[in-house]
Amino acid sequence: MKPTDIRNPDYFHKVVDCQWACPAHTPVPEYIRLIAAGRYTDAYMINWRSNVFPGILGRTCDRPCEPACRRGRVEHEPVAICRLKRVAADNKEDIAALLPPIPKEKNGKRIACIGAGPASLTVARDLAPLGYEIHVFDDQAKPGGFIRTQIPRFRLPEEIIDEECGYITGRGGVVLHMNRRVESLKAVLAEGYDAVFVGTGAPRGRDLDVPGRKEAAANIHIGIDWLASVSFGHTRSIGRRVIVLGGGNTAMDCCRSARRLGGEDVKVVVRSGFEEMKASPWEKEDALREGIPILNWLVPKEVLHEGGRLTGIVFEKVRAEYDAKGRRSLVPTGEPDVAMECDDILVAIGQENAFPWIERDLGLEFDRWGLPRLDPVTLQSTLPNVFFGGDAAFGPKNIIWAVAHGHEAAVSIDLFCRGEDVRARPPPEVRMTSTKMGIHEWSYDNDVSLDLRYKVPHRDLSQSLRDITAEVELGYDRELAYKEAQRCLNCDVQTVFTASLCIECDACVDICPVDCLNFTENGEEEELRRRLKAPAINPDQPLYVADGLKTGRVMVKDEDVCLHCGMCAERCPTGAWDMQKFFLETARPKARQHACAL
Repeated sequence: MKPTDIRNPDYFHKVVDCQWACPAHTPVPEYIRLIAAGRYTDAYMINWRSNVFPGILGRTCDRPCEPACRRGRVEHEPVAICRLKRVAADNKEDIAALLPPIPKEKNGKRIACIGAGPASLTVARDLAPLGYEIHVFDDQAKPGGFIRTQIPRFRLPEEIIDEECGYITGRGGVVLHMNRRVESLKAVLAEGYDAVFVGTGAPRGRDLDVPGRKEAAANIHIGIDWLASVSFGHTRSIGRRVIVLGGGNTAMDCCRSARRLGGEDVKVVVRSGFEEMKASPWEKEDALREGIPILNWLVPKEVLHEGGRLTGIVFEKVRAEYDAKGRRSLVPTGEPDVAMECDDILVAIGQENAFPWIERDLGLEFDRWGLPRLDPVTLQSTLPNVFFGGDAAFGPKNIIWAVAHGHEAAVSIDLFCRGEDVRARPPPEVRMTSTKMGIHEWSYDNDVSLDLRYKVPHRDLSQSLRDITAEVELGYDRELAYKEAQRCLNCDVQTVFTASLCIECDACVDICPVDCLNFTENGEEEELRRRLKAPAINPDQPLYVADGLKTGRVMVKDEDVCLHCGMCAERCPTGAWDMQKFFLETARPKARQHACAL
């Protein structure tokens, strides 16, 4: 194998599994250490620079970082990365003075953002400090998009949405056009904007297509529309017997909301198995904790009604079968159909994009699924001055993906407005800093211990089920937050090897608690992985290979199992090993002089 180029930003970035897995690449271990040190404001700002909505995401993120967490390789549960983010938000001081200033003198460029959801707000957040004039259009009264309309208040209090949207919209540079539905992209382009960003989400919920649907329409509701109606106070009650169709997070929000609005007998019915459901595991746990059963392998067959009144729904029992290529199909089991009585049905079986307001003669191309054809990196459409992001770009995902798209689109829009190549992406900012404080001391806590994940306190059900605005999760207090933060293995503190200092005494190999270090003959990667002291079986995580040793051998470290404990560096008699903190922030638009402003 060739020696590892640790100067490549992606190398150590990928070793920080949580940050690599986060679409916005938040420096997770850095903010967790700051929380452990009681520096909550600093921890919040680390988050704010990358994920924009720490208080919101600390309650609602889909947590792609947590399955990647190295703590999950030591014991069953990863670090509660998401809920620690909330700790920073709940305990921060006033951050107004820490936010980037908005220049009074603009650069002459006007950007239209259609939709006031997380993707558009991220674009506005990134570009306004550079002197852009951002115009945000939305048909709702307040910004936030689906954050405000589809996430129930018992999960996300409205004051948190107002606060974090206000950091973007309330400081100048952003002009809000609320309660204004955009009916024509052609009309927006005619207003002379230098670029347009489309962040309208996936606003259309899929409907139920079975016999009886139309006849019982009065009590069959599309899930996302119903949640929005609840959010704005238009819907305040529901029938006693409620069936929720669907297995995603929207279905979980629907069933839990129905439980609080008078639904005494609320059931979730899913066509897949429990493990195959798209809902996050914790969302399913919350529904089950509130006494809501989840019934699996049932496909809607017919809606029952009498005189236009919904009375129930019939399901067919199915099972999964897989073909030679692993593709799943649902086939009837042949068992009797299942009939369930109900007063209301909430349909949460998926969402779709809808762009009836985009004329098809503008040169903007769509694929066969109705999604815009985009460059997946720049998010530029086939109409060069129009960019997309969030659910509007590639279909329904989640808030953190919308934020990531917003960052990338902001870079693209900035390059486009400068007349530069939007594909020439600026590099990330990377710093490597030794944590050495003495021969055997480090500036970070490197103790590795078995610590079970601490449970987040919840409001008592007797209270939370009576009030749809009462937040269910109460969050960690400072003491619990400190204990949970201590579970982080500091995977951003990297083991950096200097071959010229090594005397090949094997002291580091002897002390390593997970047998990830090897001094051996070089070879092809597949063969080399097999003959290490502990075979490196995960090809998705690289081997750290260093040559230049006096014997001609190579040092090989399996990054997949390293705990970053620093014992190799403590034991090394020559200082060939060092523990260096790796810090990466992804590229953002930089403040540079615009030609148009000269």
